[in-house]
Amino acid sequence: MSTTVWIILWAAVLTYLTRIGGHLVLSRFQTVHPRVEAGLNAVPAAVLTTLVAPAAMTAGPAEWAALVVAALMSLRFGMLPLFLAAAAVLIVGRQYFG
Repeated sequence: MSTTVWIILWAAVLTYLTRIGGHLVLSRFQTVHPRVEAGLNAVPAAVLTTLVAPAAMTAGPAEWAALVVAALMSLRFGMLPLFLAAAAVLIVGRQYFG
């Protein structure tokens, strides 16, 4: 097998072990402390921030416009309309602004 296939397989195994490990650790407790629960609830926002922030810092006008549209649409609409509108703004913006 090629190196790429081995990397993909090991990444899959480690991802599975990480997910099952977290489940096994939390399943040992009868109740989860409110602070632990609050921390776990904050993880999706933290991951999203780590994905969006670096791109936003190096973004051009098209990316900023798409980010603003996505932020505004997230206040009112669901994920699919948000994605479609932001993608449309990004495509049009890149077409006209580079």
